[in-house]
Amino acid sequence: MTKPLFTLNLLAASCLMTLSASAETFSFAADDQGQSDTLVLFQQQDGQLYGAETLPGETQVQLKRAAAAAQFKGAQGQLLELLAPTGIKADRLLLVGLGDDALTRGEMAALGASVAVKLGTLPQQQVSVLSKGIADSQTFAAQFAHGVELKSYQFTHYKASASEPKHYQLITENVDAAQAAHRQLQAVEGGVFLARDLTNITAGDMYPASFAEEAMKLRKLGVKVKVLGRKELEALNMGALVGVGKGSEREPMLVVAQWQGSDAAPIALVGKGITFDSGGYNIKAEGSSITNMKSDMAGAATVLGTIKAMAMQQAQVNVVAVMPLAENMVSDRALRPGDVVRTAAGKSVEVTNTDAEGRLILADGLWYARQHYQPSMIVDVATLTGSKVRALGREFTGLFSDDSQMITELTFAGEQVGEKLWRLPLAKAYGDELKSDIADLKNTGSTAGASVAAMFLKEFAGDSRWAHLDIAGNALAAGGTSVSPAGATGHGVRLLSHWLITEQAK
Repeated sequence: MTKPLFTLNLLAASCLMTLSASAETFSFAADDQGQSDTLVLFQQQDGQLYGAETLPGETQVQLKRAAAAAQFKGAQGQLLELLAPTGIKADRLLLVGLGDDALTRGEMAALGASVAVKLGTLPQQQVSVLSKGIADSQTFAAQFAHGVELKSYQFTHYKASASEPKHYQLITENVDAAQAAHRQLQAVEGGVFLARDLTNITAGDMYPASFAEEAMKLRKLGVKVKVLGRKELEALNMGALVGVGKGSEREPMLVVAQWQGSDAAPIALVGKGITFDSGGYNIKAEGSSITNMKSDMAGAATVLGTIKAMAMQQAQVNVVAVMPLAENMVSDRALRPGDVVRTAAGKSVEVTNTDAEGRLILADGLWYARQHYQPSMIVDVATLTGSKVRALGREFTGLFSDDSQMITELTFAGEQVGEKLWRLPLAKAYGDELKSDIADLKNTGSTAGASVAAMFLKEFAGDSRWAHLDIAGNALAAGGTSVSPAGATGHGVRLLSHWLITEQAK
């Protein structure tokens, strides 16, 4: 194993964080014990009500009247709250609409998240969820619990206290299958929560060395981790990564984490790790933009979180995450617009904009993945371009690839978990914008920014099967998402985990 040529600030790194999580607890049972403060039932849009047979007649009458008065039709996600229902111990009854179509796993999780929000501030601690009778009720119960946990995540590193936890009892037909599915989903949550924590931590505390320290903690799960410092990067001719990071006193690094759960050729995940992005000399002028630049390492957080998710469930997949890390700062040592850097792949790049730095460090990361692991496929993940946000907003991740099979598989995985992808174009015309008069390439074009950036990355993906995910706008959500509270979302961990497990099953 390669030894790092740097010294970690162990005091700062070791006290950096206690990883956050959802405090809710769960159990699965075949029958309701009737001891809950809140009872959750479900209704299809066609009127089919699940769990009604467990209610006394007077409670059913009251619920029917309340539904009529509230015009509750059972639309997907619709909620009806009945306080102090007669005939049962529970203080409230919550009716949740299932809609009229088969639910994806992501939609099941979103229902759990909506209930978690509804009950989040209430003092009641015991919740019974009656999912018996719903198609594939064990999967539904597990995904519902998954959504509760994802939405109930609390980032408490800078806060004095957290909210009180609740206990959810999920009533389902196949208890063993539900428990097994939930354990696997909790492994995915471990990766999501790691990605959220790493992204939520302020840039003053989350820098290349402290990120590396968090990655090394995964060794206890059986993950192989190595860290390359600046001198090793220079020895490998990683001029792009070193160039971006040279403006900061905190040196750039490359972190590699591998979960080798099979002997197959590895799948490589390459994540952008700009731990803070000032823009360099093309400095970010808007206060709201620069304030959120602690999240510019969310791609690296996502791929490291995915490694943790695979390790926690002992997945039979060989996957390696390559994470180039740097701070993009302004100083007398920083890159200047017009400078030329030479990448490890041997191509020179004219830096026409120092705020287009993510693609530079990814160029060296992609080369490292190809050169040292000969992967069967590569997926890179990055908060890369504002133009992606302008094109797709925050509802979709931008997907770029010429590999039709990868496009189909990744898109399907996104639909299943609720992290949707939309394919954007790769075309020679965008690549032509990267021609430089003094170097092999320049790092910016003049038109479609997201596609031009993707074409830049394609130059360094070589002949590999490759896809690029632009998660700008998805990694941080001021108002939260359907399954995450405000702040970092851990976007991409569930998508990649589902895709990798599907690959394993082939």
